Amino acid sequence: MALSFTRQDTTTTPTAEIEKVLADPGFGVNFTDHMATATWSADQGWHDGALENYHPFDLDPGVAVFHYGQEIFEGLKAYRWSDGSIWVFRPEMNARRFQRSAQRMELPVLDEADFLASIDALITADAAWVPSADEMSLYVRPFLFASESFLGVRSSNVVQYAAIASPAAPYFEGGIGGVDIWVTTTYSRVGSGGTGAAKCGGNYAASLIAQNEGARHGCAQVLFTDAATHTWIEELGGMNFFVVTADDRLLTPPTSGTILEGITRDSILTLAPEIGLAPEEKPLTLDEVLAGIVDGEITEAFACGTAAVVTPIRSLRREVEGHDEDVVLTHSFGPKTAKIRQTLVDIQWGRTPDRHEWMRRIA
Repeated sequence: MALSFTRQDTTTTPTAEIEKVLADPGFGVNFTDHMATATWSADQGWHDGALENYHPFDLDPGVAVFHYGQEIFEGLKAYRWSDGSIWVFRPEMNARRFQRSAQRMELPVLDEADFLASIDALITADAAWVPSADEMSLYVRPFLFASESFLGVRSSNVVQYAAIASPAAPYFEGGIGGVDIWVTTTYSRVGSGGTGAAKCGGNYAASLIAQNEGARHGCAQVLFTDAATHTWIEELGGMNFFVVTADDRLLTPPTSGTILEGITRDSILTLAPEIGLAPEEKPLTLDEVLAGIVDGEITEAFACGTAAVVTPIRSLRREVEGHDEDVVLTHSFGPKTAKIRQTLVDIQWGRTPDRHEWMRRIA
């Protein structure tokens, strides 16, 4: 039976207060008025779908997520077009990845239709929170966690679903300029057979020590190599990795179970031929990428994801014999990267025809 996310209250923030937040929303620090919720239990399945006031959860200290980390999440954006309408980008892809993540983490699978219904209900109720300013959007965060109280190691028999939303400025404070990336060969994000292809909090928690290592070396993010040999490039802590070659190839590592199947990544691979690039998913070694940058074969690099969209990479920085070594790209924000980004955001903000039918209208 389909879930119904019926609005259960009428509480809204005054327009003047919303406008004040939207003038400088930051990223993920201000939240809208409502949240979509539902519960799953082993004996009842999915039930109690609702659209409620945004509020804290009342959780017993023994709930399983606190002790065993059984949880997943997603991230997608809503965009206000120039005519005032509101659209989301490829939400069905988020729904399907949410299902794959749930299966990997032994959580119940939420039907795609119910996932989409929860997003529609939340954004419709909180439409006033969708910014209209350039480069701003409404970031939506659906998540699922084990909410049964017990201390045995097993899958939870009670699970909580929720979707919340937050108006968002650009992810990196410096906007879309090039960033320096720390390459770690000390720490690993995930290993073979692990949870790398699932969007779960543990992957991100495991990346923080390397991200902080990178910050100490003046870098905005960290690039991970494979756990076994530290030879093969995988992804950043929260974004996929691409390089552009001098002969107009667009290269990215394949998603082999240790790399998240990014929706922005998939979209860029689809759009590449339309802007004169030949996309190729192929294993990339760290050494060949660094050498390619030095000899000019690789001219641009960028990271991509829902939050930051497309972020140009200025340099890859690593430690060599106790000293930092920068390998600098020919372009810190190259013409191909700029074209990729512009093509994608023009679709998202409705400035160009949506030939792939990626956008879903909400309001």
